[in-house]
Amino acid sequence: MSKKPEWFKGIFPALATPFTRDDRVDEEAFRMLIRHVLPHVDGVVPAGTTGEFVYLTEAEKRRVIDIAVDEVGGRVPVVAGTGCASTRDTVALTQYAKDAGATAALVVAPFYFKPTFNEVYEHYEAVNEVGLPIILYNIPQCAGTHFQWWTAEGMAYLDNVVGIKDSSGDAPFLMALFEKIKGQVGIFCGHDEIVVAALAAGADGAILASANLIPDIWQKIYSAVQEGDLIMAQDWQARVQKLVRIIMRKGATQAVKEGLRMMGLEMGNSRHPIMPGGEFEREDYEELRVQLEGLGKIPRAEVQYDLGQGRLVKTRFFATPQTPRQVEDFTLRVGEGFSGPPFFEIAHIDLLLGVKEGPVGKAIARALGEPRPAHELRIISERPRTLLVPTVTVRTKKQAGHVYDDAARGISLAIEASIEDGSLPEGALDDLAMIANVFVHPAAANRKRIEFNNYKAMRAAIRKAIEGRPTLEELLNEKEAARHPFRYAP
Repeated sequence: MSKKPEWFKGIFPALATPFTRDDRVDEEAFRMLIRHVLPHVDGVVPAGTTGEFVYLTEAEKRRVIDIAVDEVGGRVPVVAGTGCASTRDTVALTQYAKDAGATAALVVAPFYFKPTFNEVYEHYEAVNEVGLPIILYNIPQCAGTHFQWWTAEGMAYLDNVVGIKDSSGDAPFLMALFEKIKGQVGIFCGHDEIVVAALAAGADGAILASANLIPDIWQKIYSAVQEGDLIMAQDWQARVQKLVRIIMRKGATQAVKEGLRMMGLEMGNSRHPIMPGGEFEREDYEELRVQLEGLGKIPRAEVQYDLGQGRLVKTRFFATPQTPRQVEDFTLRVGEGFSGPPFFEIAHIDLLLGVKEGPVGKAIARALGEPRPAHELRIISERPRTLLVPTVTVRTKKQAGHVYDDAARGISLAIEASIEDGSLPEGALDDLAMIANVFVHPAAANRKRIEFNNYKAMRAAIRKAIEGRPTLEELLNEKEAARHPFRYAP
């Protein structure tokens, strides 16, 4: 007999938990996030993994559940994360969620100590006694315990288990679930990178970290699969794949909060030990921003450049709330970009940008008149005038190709992209000059990766120079996470 409830289908965001500057749960920001996603989703999940439940006190977990239930106001189901390391605490929090009005509980396997499957089963037996609908939660990369099909099948027969969320990304395991328990309970995908594959194979829906950022797109994907339009669903999955890959593999909690901040929803930062610039690195920030722009989540805004001597240039480019709307003093602006992988093809660019009559233009003129054996300079663009300066001594023909062909091609493409997106406006191209100090590892081999990484590094460096990033606040926030990328390499 099926226990799958009618409401357990569609797209459910795993809600981030916002924090204030003094490290309290930010109730107003949390309510704003719920209002942001609510028009596009079929349910919400507070106090889950993306909600940093392991970093919340028991009182904070209860408060987060209360806020979600109140703000949602019965419009969609609220699936409260109630999993704790111990059975006693899980039962107590599940009972609280039931009393608070939650629709169901999402219960992760007991974590840290690795219980046997019998112990996991008996854990869920105890939670089952609470009487609130339960969704089993398999996330072995965090919990340390991976359900097996026979244990999932057994737990699915508990009276109050109505579904399972599988975040393992293990396709054979998911297929076994479809074979064994499909129709009996709801089966949800929790791994953002394989949503279309899971839905097409028979999943009832998805609980996703990235649904904080793009709930409307995930709803399009879900609807397309339900209507049998797999081509559209596949196309959208491909369009969001880089964004979700960054989120899934580079620190989801901080990545989601950084993305929401770019979109105008301030959520604070993750709690330590997760920190800005740590697992979610600065190059990830730049790439996440580009992906959000491409998906229409960061709009263009009018920005004015004051080039001095009465020269004002207006442009429109993709601007976050942190982007200044008036950029002044183009005497000398500094930017930096870093991009990888792989290790030997990592790109690092230090950029100087300024008006031609200023220090940058004068430095270019002087440098071109001085011989630099094994560090030959090259002009790679005239609008704006751009000088490539190799960081590492160029000793071989192969190295020369990597620097002056592959890296230069990526840098040129970044300049073209910056002109196209408006960050290097047409009206300023004849006034500006740039010096790009370019690092290419002597052991580099993959020419396309050299090109791609230098493209991304240069594009980030240009934006940082224009926007004056990193700001002092960013530097202070990230000082504890600062690492030299080569010194700390294994």
